[in-house]
Amino acid sequence: MAPLDQQLAAHLAAAARALEAVRVQDLGHASDAQLLELIAASARNERLARAHSALLAGELVRRSAPELGHDGMAQKSGHRTPQKLIQATTGVTSREAAAAVRIGGLAETHPWLGSVARAVADQQLSTDAADSIRAGLGAPSDDVSSGALADVAERLLAESADVDADRLFVLAREARDELDAAGIVDRERAARQARELRLQRLRDGSVRIVWQLDPIEGSVVNEIYDRATSPRRGGPRFVSDSERAQRIVDDPGTTEQLASDVFFELVTAGAEVEPSRLLGHGAPAVRVTITEKQLIARSGHGRLQRTQQPVSIETVERLACTQGTVTVVFDKHGQPLDVGREQRLFTLRQRIALAERDGGCRWAGCERPPSWCEAHHIEHWARDGGRTDIADGILLCKHHHLLLHDHHWEIERRGPARSEYWLIPPPDAPDDTPRLLASKSLALRELLAG
Repeated sequence: MAPLDQQLAAHLAAAARALEAVRVQDLGHASDAQLLELIAASARNERLARAHSALLAGELVRRSAPELGHDGMAQKSGHRTPQKLIQATTGVTSREAAAAVRIGGLAETHPWLGSVARAVADQQLSTDAADSIRAGLGAPSDDVSSGALADVAERLLAESADVDADRLFVLAREARDELDAAGIVDRERAARQARELRLQRLRDGSVRIVWQLDPIEGSVVNEIYDRATSPRRGGPRFVSDSERAQRIVDDPGTTEQLASDVFFELVTAGAEVEPSRLLGHGAPAVRVTITEKQLIARSGHGRLQRTQQPVSIETVERLACTQGTVTVVFDKHGQPLDVGREQRLFTLRQRIALAERDGGCRWAGCERPPSWCEAHHIEHWARDGGRTDIADGILLCKHHHLLLHDHHWEIERRGPARSEYWLIPPPDAPDDTPRLLASKSLALRELLAG
């Protein structure tokens, strides 16, 4: 029998030849379901290839350990680091090489993630998913032991089959926040300390600005950006009349140029920007969700509505002092109070309540924040005689709101006290399985869990 390394080389070479023989063309005859199946198969091939690259990179890292000095594999090959050697050998980008090295050496650099490294080696977890768990959980600290992180990693592995890598990072970050609530203040301070604005003067005289903000300041800038560009992007129109919105839509410049013009005017004119150019009126607000009990007791933490980023009780108190508070009362099933069918459109207070309950567009996989969303009547106003009740409303971004109506999707309330929202695909969808639309509001989930 050939040695293991020779078998592995033969298998990889055979896999490469098999992929080279595949010709992706003339797919017009494929059904929707078949096309999705082909895309999934192609993605699996890519995930397996990246896992193999990471495992091989891990061995290269071990053979290039710093203590080996010039006798290490990378330096003997004339390269400063294993990453540089991989780049030179394979032609991949520095980002791809760094990812391979990072995941390949995970068991050594992050021993508490040994189960994650084994899952990658066993081809049960993608390298992107592994990196999401690593980045989301972070490192042990005085308040969080390596054993606690290892336990959370095991739990995340059990959930990884049903979520993508982006969502897995969010779950990992949420888990870290639960373990390390005391560290929220420290992370806020670190983000505040990391803020910076750099001016890069280019050779042609242009200036490029790179601006890093902490989450609170970032929320303010995000709202201004939304006001300026939302009509162009097909989102809500933060304007007092349709004529101003149409001016933005008809502007010959790009969306990015429009944003640049608005922020330049803000810098030069301060808060008194001509309202026909900066859409909307009033200072941008930062919305933070916290329970009344926590606010009175000065315990726990709040969450930024847009990003669900946790913020300390001190930050909540500061924002409440400058911006005030709005009380939204939920029942034990997580439903805010309703105001009946007297009016067609949801009121501002109802939209605030929907934003707190839904946390953004509830369509699975969509990360649009509440400010980009529209309130959809589950029981259509005209067709079903639906009421403008919060329980029968749900936040959807414009894209998914249009998709729902145009392609005849439905949303039904089910479960305890009809508090769950299920998306029902149309009969001609490739997959007609109903899908639970989970709330994106971490604050509400924490409230219900407490």
